[in-house]
Amino acid sequence: MDMRTLFVLAREAMRQKIAIYDMDRTVTRRPTYPPFLRYAALRLAPWRLLLLPTVALVTLAYGLKLIDRARLKEINFHLLIGRPTAAALGRVVERFADRQVETNILPGARARLAADKAEGRRLVLATASYKLYAAAIARRLGFDDVIATDNLADPSGRITATIDGDNCYGLAKLDMIEAWLAREGLAREAVHVRFYSDHISDSPAHRWADEAFATNAHARLIRLAEAEGWEVLDWRDRRRAARRT
Repeated sequence: MDMRTLFVLAREAMRQKIAIYDMDRTVTRRPTYPPFLRYAALRLAPWRLLLLPTVALVTLAYGLKLIDRARLKEINFHLLIGRPTAAALGRVVERFADRQVETNILPGARARLAADKAEGRRLVLATASYKLYAAAIARRLGFDDVIATDNLADPSGRITATIDGDNCYGLAKLDMIEAWLAREGLAREAVHVRFYSDHISDSPAHRWADEAFATNAHARLIRLAEAEGWEVLDWRDRRRAARRT
């Protein structure tokens, strides 16, 4: 073995190992965002469920590209949750997280998380879901860090619908991952990154990672993975997976 090879191997051994996971339909069976809005509305102000037809109209406006995804989330949060106190919303979040971990986590995801942890990888959840509940789910699953869409609080400490910074989706998710690395004092060349996601919107992060996994993916992402040489994983029930792709 020549010195150059030894140097490369030594450098790789010194890189911090990180595994970054998307959440909805990667770690979870089902999306968490609409269920969270309904769950919180029912427990904080049940009358807000009468606004669900308006939520449907807002969703239609998004489908027609009249508003972007971030604005969709802000309007729906305002309609169904309002401006709760941090304490009241926190209690709802903890119960919602318990429910998700009990009923909505794929066994294959749990196994892969355990395997990555056993390899000494730092586990990071990177999701467009709201950090206020994604962090609670992540804590229960043993994640070390969370990168997610955050909410601003008003001067009185109430949680508002306004997104703090970017909606953690698409290219913005990769930007937020890179910003997190910078805050942690980690240079890109000093880390080895595995990235798992089910959705084509995360292809920028797939391309950026050292190891990319199209996980529980739609047909479009599977085709891209095959073209790029990324590994395809499926942690779902096979019959459902076949219907989805």
